[in-house]
Amino acid sequence: MFLKYLARAIFVIAILGAIYLLVNTLRQYSLDEILSTLGAIPLSHLAIALGFAACSYFCLAVGDWLATRYAGKPLKFRQTALASFVSLSIGHNVGVAALSSGAVRYRFYSRWGLDAEAVAKIILFCGVTVALGLSTLGSIGMALRPEDAGDMMKLDTATIRLIAAGFAVFPVVYLLLCAVLRKPLRIRAWSMKLPPMRLALAQVVVGTVNFSFVSAALHQMLTAFAPASYLKVAAASITANIAAIISHVPGGLGVLEATIVHILPGASSIAAVIAFRVVYYFIPLAFGLILLAASEMTLKKTADYRPAAAE
Repeated sequence: MFLKYLARAIFVIAILGAIYLLVNTLRQYSLDEILSTLGAIPLSHLAIALGFAACSYFCLAVGDWLATRYAGKPLKFRQTALASFVSLSIGHNVGVAALSSGAVRYRFYSRWGLDAEAVAKIILFCGVTVALGLSTLGSIGMALRPEDAGDMMKLDTATIRLIAAGFAVFPVVYLLLCAVLRKPLRIRAWSMKLPPMRLALAQVVVGTVNFSFVSAALHQMLTAFAPASYLKVAAASITANIAAIISHVPGGLGVLEATIVHILPGASSIAAVIAFRVVYYFIPLAFGLILLAASEMTLKKTADYRPAAAE
């Protein structure tokens, strides 16, 4: 019962936080500034970036779809797509995504018959998928372009290669454990039942492809102002995402800007990040809030209808 009320409280806070953040963040830029920035970007770059952002959210929806199978409560893809998009479009902007998006997920999945334990498994599975994607793409980017990552982190190439190898260890060890370990993985009082190998492989693929699309969307915004290597942008994007997750900064505010300045110094980098935020954060957040409101109205109408039908 306590968890139910806690989830509702976090859910309300997440919604209020999302609305506040949307208004407060947009207030930092004048309407003319946002419009002029977007107007300076070729339509082809903007359309392609929107396409990459949509592909990223599609990958995240696939992650939720896989997670329901891991939890033993398979749902239709349209259900997981709705829950994933609404929860993550809000969670990406509010910060502390495990709680904010988790509360929204619980709202959706509980109405579809899943209990708190099943929802917790879904959130955990999706969190591991994100970590696997970051580790895999990060290791690939650093291994292929160590000089770029070294320039951003102020480290030598040898150290960057060691970090890349460390990143690669996580997905490799995870897959090995999923292949050979039949009992739940236990670390002190914490335990996790590992998914079967096919689901684990799907996690690595989906997580990696997701962040590849995120980096591709950012790359499109940056190359609208100046040439930039995709792998360099990917390394910067991964670095910014890791820093944002650790710091719990909503939408990576400030973290992404500071990282991108290393790729594209000057005002153009800020313009590119504003455009990227509009494409990947603000537009999905606006649609997510609309879908959430529509789903809540539908839920209320259903609840109001049932007692009348019973009479």
